[in-house]
Amino acid sequence: MKKASKPLLSSKLSAPSSKDLLEERREKAQNRYPFHEISPHLDIKISPRARRMALRVETKNRTVKLVIPKRASIRSAYEFALKNAEWIQQSIDELPKPIEFTHGTELPVLGKMRIIDISYDPSAKVTDIEMTDDIIRVITNKKEAGSRIRRYLIDVAKKELTSMAHEKAERIDKDIKKIDVKDTTSRWGSCSHDGKLSFSWRLIFAPSDAMDYVVAHEVAHLSHLDHSPAFWKVCEALSERYTKGKRWMRDNGGDLMRYGG
Repeated sequence: MKKASKPLLSSKLSAPSSKDLLEERREKAQNRYPFHEISPHLDIKISPRARRMALRVETKNRTVKLVIPKRASIRSAYEFALKNAEWIQQSIDELPKPIEFTHGTELPVLGKMRIIDISYDPSAKVTDIEMTDDIIRVITNKKEAGSRIRRYLIDVAKKELTSMAHEKAERIDKDIKKIDVKDTTSRWGSCSHDGKLSFSWRLIFAPSDAMDYVVAHEVAHLSHLDHSPAFWKVCEALSERYTKGKRWMRDNGGDLMRYGG
């Protein structure tokens, strides 16, 4: 009697996406060539759309990005970066210095300049923070209170941004499913197709008009998930000072990444 053969198990695996392949090539490039020795602030990106190599200063995360066309050789990209090493370092040096949350630091919070006033009290059980019109008063038993101040300011940002977003959403009769306030580096805000909004907490360091514009922008996406004329009409209607706020974010938004490192 002929023995029945075992059924074959499916071993079909999904092919890696083009994005995954580019990321794999990027990692291999960094392992093969010492890009980090040119500058620890140098990041590389292999782009399927780029036609030529380019260096771009990324103000938000304080790096210089080397954009490499998909078909370019990694060796030529390394030599290009090496040739421009002085420019890379100069560009990083010229970026505004980070602003830490230390005693005496002056911060623009919610449109008002406020000075951090830290009092060290070893008997304090918890760090207590209070914000007035011109002072952020901190009483702490910590030698370094920066992380506690940062956490407090994120909470302040979430409360303010949430209130602003709901007020604007009500004006256009839209519901917000969820609001996240996070430490983002690529976007100041976003809106998903299911009505979830997200904002960068560092918006509290922007002028009131600019912060208001970003909130209006994302709430307007609840009506139009595009940048059509109809979207911009809603965005402008929801903004207190649309032109002024939009221009400030375009020209100065990158500076907000200085706050809180």
